[in-house]
Amino acid sequence: MNTATARIDEGRLQNLLGTMVTELGAAAAGALIVVGDSLGLYKSLATQGPATSGELGARTGTAERYVREWLASQAASGYIDYDPETRRFSMTAEQAAVFADDDSPALMTGGYYSVTSIYRGVETLIERFRDGAGIQWGDHDGCLFCGVAKFFRPSYKAGLVNEWLPALEGVVPKLQGGARVADVGCGYGSSTIIMAQTFPQSEFIGYDFHEHSIEHARAEAAKAGVKNIRFEVATAKDYPGHDYDLVTFFDCLHDMGDPAGAARHVRETLADDGAWMLVEPMAGDDLGDNLNPVGRAYYAFSTSVCTPTSLSQEVGTALGAQAGERRLCEIIETGGFSRVRRAAQTPFNMILEARP
Repeated sequence: MNTATARIDEGRLQNLLGTMVTELGAAAAGALIVVGDSLGLYKSLATQGPATSGELGARTGTAERYVREWLASQAASGYIDYDPETRRFSMTAEQAAVFADDDSPALMTGGYYSVTSIYRGVETLIERFRDGAGIQWGDHDGCLFCGVAKFFRPSYKAGLVNEWLPALEGVVPKLQGGARVADVGCGYGSSTIIMAQTFPQSEFIGYDFHEHSIEHARAEAAKAGVKNIRFEVATAKDYPGHDYDLVTFFDCLHDMGDPAGAARHVRETLADDGAWMLVEPMAGDDLGDNLNPVGRAYYAFSTSVCTPTSLSQEVGTALGAQAGERRLCEIIETGGFSRVRRAAQTPFNMILEARP
């Protein structure tokens, strides 16, 4: 289109330009969120109170001139507050919950580590757009793995034990009495460790095809002192064992090259009265249902991470992060499951329960 001759609505153009200026600032601020989290700048403001740039730099052992500019950028974004009379910066309780509290279910900083990984892999992604090939999970920059763990851990900690597991039929009593659980696609092991700490009478085995993630999960379990747990390298189609009382998949089925094959293997390894719990991104069944802020974020990550990961594996189904409940249920049912229901949900996830 030749914009010199095309008829342009100036109002629409200015609205779009305004949006893009906002987006440009957000994209640039993402790297600074990682800086602030890594250096403890947010935590210092949240826990030690208001500070000037010099005071914050002294608290955190960072250079005042860099801190001054960082603080200005954060205040301009609305991530922190600025008092022009005292020249001090501070954080409200809400800002601290989003940026500084590792136990807050609203913590969002982890997502920006993953965004950093995406930007570092742009050239590879451009090539994959041209040739249609995939990108293996392990070939992404390491920020992706720590970012995924950091992003999902707060929601798992808030919802898994208190809401999601109790929403499954008869699962919690089994776990309290002593059950055998396989957590497939466990990544850094956050979900596995949370369950193992809560149900010490049960045995938990975390499986993931990414060796680095398994090594990290083992270290995290050792640090937490959890004894009823172990981690092994295995795929969703070949993890060992049988008669599991519970198999869990946290935010990973849509990343798999052959999710139908994974579903069949889960059925083969699950006890006849066992349950399969899947946590998947919240999505409607049609594209129009997902054209919203949550869908926007998930489609972006799906284009850069989820779809390429699936395409790099066998079959390459490439469900995408916004597959929707209807498509997910179809996949699950091909594995031999007769009952699938949405047991719980959050603004970001749907929790599905599948039974033989």
